[in-house]
Amino acid sequence: MSLTHFTPEGDAHMVDVTDKSVTTRTAIARGQVVMAQHVIDLIKSGQAKKGDVLSVAQLAGIMGAKRTADLIPLCHPLPLSKVSVQLELNDRGVAIEATVKTTGQTGVEMEALTAVNIAALTVYDMVKAVQKDMQITDIRLVFKDGGKSGRFAAEE
Repeated sequence: MSLTHFTPEGDAHMVDVTDKSVTTRTAIARGQVVMAQHVIDLIKSGQAKKGDVLSVAQLAGIMGAKRTADLIPLCHPLPLSKVSVQLELNDRGVAIEATVKTTGQTGVEMEALTAVNIAALTVYDMVKAVQKDMQITDIRLVFKDGGKSGRFAAEE
């Protein structure tokens, strides 16, 4: 399998999707922000000084998905038909899942991954005053559907 973002000469380029079929494309990505119990409790109580951590991070993730082509040099700008970002407190910290959909000629994997990353960075930013050594971890694509390569589901 060849890398599609390089010409035969080795130069970077944006892939030409002109001849690809327009199909419904879906991608789901997940990640985790690992933090101490006292930070989880702070978020749960709604007492973080910067405000509602999960709501702000949710909006940031949605905005991040919409800006993916501005952030990742070879991504196509896409008309997104759905961006959903869910954040949930668990015993490790904050679990994040993003679902992105479009109807187009290229997939939305990068948009889903960007949404998770931006949401995680926002969680970190909002509570870094109380814990600087949080870890953003386990960010991965867990599902994609549509296009020539079809369906992918990661093993859990």
